[in-house]
Amino acid sequence: MTDLSHLPGSATDRLRPVGRTTGEPVARPRRRFRLPFSPWHLLLAPLALLFAVPLIWLGLSSVMSDAEINRFPPALWPSGIHLGGYRFVLGNAMFPRWFANSLIVSAVAVVSNLLLGTLGGYAFARMRFGGSRVLLVLMLATMAIPFQLTMIPTFLVMRKLGLVDTLGALIVPSLVTPFAVFLLRQFFLSLPRELEEAAWIDGCSRLRVLFQIVVPLSRPALSTVAVLTFLTTWNDLSWPLIALNHDANYTLQLGLTTFRGQHHTQWSAVMAGNVITVLPVLLAFLAAQKTFVRSITSTGLKG
Repeated sequence: MTDLSHLPGSATDRLRPVGRTTGEPVARPRRRFRLPFSPWHLLLAPLALLFAVPLIWLGLSSVMSDAEINRFPPALWPSGIHLGGYRFVLGNAMFPRWFANSLIVSAVAVVSNLLLGTLGGYAFARMRFGGSRVLLVLMLATMAIPFQLTMIPTFLVMRKLGLVDTLGALIVPSLVTPFAVFLLRQFFLSLPRELEEAAWIDGCSRLRVLFQIVVPLSRPALSTVAVLTFLTTWNDLSWPLIALNHDANYTLQLGLTTFRGQHHTQWSAVMAGNVITVLPVLLAFLAAQKTFVRSITSTGLKG
């Protein structure tokens, strides 16, 4: 069979890309190099590592001896795993009591904020009554008042109620927060009204619509309120320091301050206690990380 590929106008010649004027084959454009991740990660990864340095240092210091922690210049890596700080903390007779107190206060605060915050947020989002806008503004204004201005009036109220030096003094002021009401209100505004109207046509009451239609759709916002309330209550030190006197009622944060003496501080025990304190908070945030981000992005859709 005769090879006609060398002849002008052949099929192979027509398929070969040619230049516009010179007739030479056109060079194919080079593929642009693309990173396997977002370029923002080049900035965020060093920042994340910078913020993680204190947490890493806390974990390493918890397995150091007191001599290594007090050394100057400080040791960057432990010479060995020393668990003396953990033994001291877990061997303290009051530590389980402090942990249980913190858990009780935080759990009650989370449940009450979810319940009362849901009711208040739904009322401000869907119900129109006289003075609702004014009440919303006044409620939000209380978020701008620093704790230092309200701690004395709060203490006087707790003393009138007979709750000073009890866990009730920590629970009652945290039953509901303006932030929980506002965050849930913003999320409820982003939900379509048609779902609620369809339920009303079917004969559902307002409370039934709230707990069977709205609440299941609001899991991201509820998770965010739960995590932030748990973080705030669990890490609180200022108010327990004012409201509590006896060590049997101390929370975990307040109990850790007793490890620091006037003349000697067991830093290994302090570091180990802080690691145990941080673990529940870290696990709670990691468990609700995705819903936390979804809620923050959703609450800004409507005002």
